[in-house]
Amino acid sequence: MERILLADDDAGLCELLTEFLESEGFKVESVHDGSKVVARVLAERFSLLILDVMLPGLSGMEVLKEIRRQSAIPVLMLTARGDDVDRIVGLELGADDYLPKPFNPRELVARIRAVLRRGRLDGSRAPQAEVYRVGDMVIDPAARHVSSGGTRIELTTVEFDLLETLAQSSGVALSREALVKSVLKRSFSPFDRSLDVHISNLRRKIGTYPDGSERIKTIRGLGYILALPPEDFKP
Repeated sequence: MERILLADDDAGLCELLTEFLESEGFKVESVHDGSKVVARVLAERFSLLILDVMLPGLSGMEVLKEIRRQSAIPVLMLTARGDDVDRIVGLELGADDYLPKPFNPRELVARIRAVLRRGRLDGSRAPQAEVYRVGDMVIDPAARHVSSGGTRIELTTVEFDLLETLAQSSGVALSREALVKSVLKRSFSPFDRSLDVHISNLRRKIGTYPDGSERIKTIRGLGYILALPPEDFKP
C-alpha cells in the first residue's frame, strides 16, 4: 500500500481527503504544521508528499527547499487557483507536480497516480536499456544516472524523464504536447507552463556545450530539441 504524507493546515480538508484517498487504496498520514513535515519525511518512508503552500511554522516553499536538500521523495504541491508565482517557484524548487485549490478529489488521485507511476519507473528499467550519449553527456536509463564530462548531474524524476525522452530523439524536435503527454502524463493545455519550468531547470543543470551553444533548444511554435554537439566538439 502506497503511503502518503498530507501536509495542510486545514484539518477538515485533511480528514475528507484522508477518507477519500484511503478508499482509493492509499494509506494517509496528516500533519498541519510546516515545521513537522521535514522530520516526518526523513523519519518515515512515504511514497509521496502532498504539500500545501500555505502552512504555519514553515511555509510549503521553505519545507520543499529543505526536503530537496535531503530527499528525492515525489512532491505534489497544492496552490491557490490562479497563483502562477507559487506554481512556478514550487516547480523550480523541485516539486514534481502541482494542483490548484479548489480541486476535484478524483483529479488529485489521477495526479498522485501519475507521479507515482513515474517514480516506479526508477527501479523498473531493463538492465539492457540503451545508454544515450550526446556529446560529453551520458544518460543511463537503467541506472537513472546522468553525467557530463564524467561529473554526475542530479536530476528530479521529471527532469530525468524529460531528458531521456529528448535523448531518445536527439537531433529531432518534439512538440510540447507530446512531452506533456509522455512525461507529465496529462492532457496538454497551452496555458500550463509547468513543462517550460522543468525544461528551464533541466537546462540550468546540464549546462551548455563548450562553445556556449544550448544543449536543449526551443523550437518556436513547436517545442524542444536535444541538440547534437557542434561538429568540432570532442568529449
